[in-house]
Amino acid sequence: MDRFLIIRLSSLGDIIHTLPAFAALRRSFPEAEIRWAVEEKGKEILDLVPGIDKVSVVDKNKWLRSAQRMKARDQTALDFQGLVKSALLAYLSRSRRRIGFSRENLKEPLASVFYTDRSSPLPEEELHVISKNLKLLETLGIRESQFEFPLRIPVEIVQSVRSKLAAIGREDGLKIVVYNIGAAWKTKRWFPEKWIELMPKVDLSDAFPVLLWGSEDEKRLAEIIAERTGVRAAPFLSVKEVIALVRLASLVVSGDTFALQVACALDVPVVALFGPTNPRRNGPFRDRDKVIFHKRDCTPCYKHDCSDLECLMDISADEVAAAVYELWGRHV
Repeated sequence: MDRFLIIRLSSLGDIIHTLPAFAALRRSFPEAEIRWAVEEKGKEILDLVPGIDKVSVVDKNKWLRSAQRMKARDQTALDFQGLVKSALLAYLSRSRRRIGFSRENLKEPLASVFYTDRSSPLPEEELHVISKNLKLLETLGIRESQFEFPLRIPVEIVQSVRSKLAAIGREDGLKIVVYNIGAAWKTKRWFPEKWIELMPKVDLSDAFPVLLWGSEDEKRLAEIIAERTGVRAAPFLSVKEVIALVRLASLVVSGDTFALQVACALDVPVVALFGPTNPRRNGPFRDRDKVIFHKRDCTPCYKHDCSDLECLMDISADEVAAAVYELWGRHV
């Protein structure tokens, strides 16, 4: 039997971007055993993916013990993360083949020394990261361009989200618009004052707008925006519930983060706000969707800290509102 170990430990959006590669691998090897190594938070996504034989949770504080549970000499490890820690995990798994990206395409080039096979060099900033992940499969003879996201959301999770929205005022029949104000990097977060300026400019009579947040800091910002605009802040939602909320939504407005990647995966119309990252690499991949990005000399920089964030400041509430109305009129 063929055995594969997929290594994509984090982040949540990157796990979503790896699902098409898993789907292509499963189509090519329907009888194979496929395991996925992931950190704890990412397991919530993989619980919704049929066809994975085993999800192995990697304890960040107990690497050797985690690697021991994944040891199998006759398996092939595929490192989609491209960091020293993920490549080392592939090595410690004792996998016969350890496949990773070429040195030129690695965030940490040292990871390359742990691989037995490497993909051909790729045009990093011109290729969507989903396509980049699919290219890694060419080392196995798999040539695939289809973006398939095998996510199955249980009815009870969807119902839980419906109930939570009803508790904050949503009436049956109102379409859901998600304004995702958060992101793991502060450099990807549009400013609270911009959200406050946007809300009065978007008046969709048949919609229920909701502010999505993910951390305590973002919750406080959502509460400030809610108080100033009257748009309701979502209650706390688990990772699975965020996916269910996006599934229920008719439109998502978001920066480059997990909620945006989920919306693209589930074919929900999006208005994507990009600053320090490249929308060609990380953004929506359907012509219908709207990307607002003002390129500057310093972009894309992928910095987690910036003194001015002019790339995000350049995004105006008027252009976001116009994009929302255009999508709403044509595709919702």
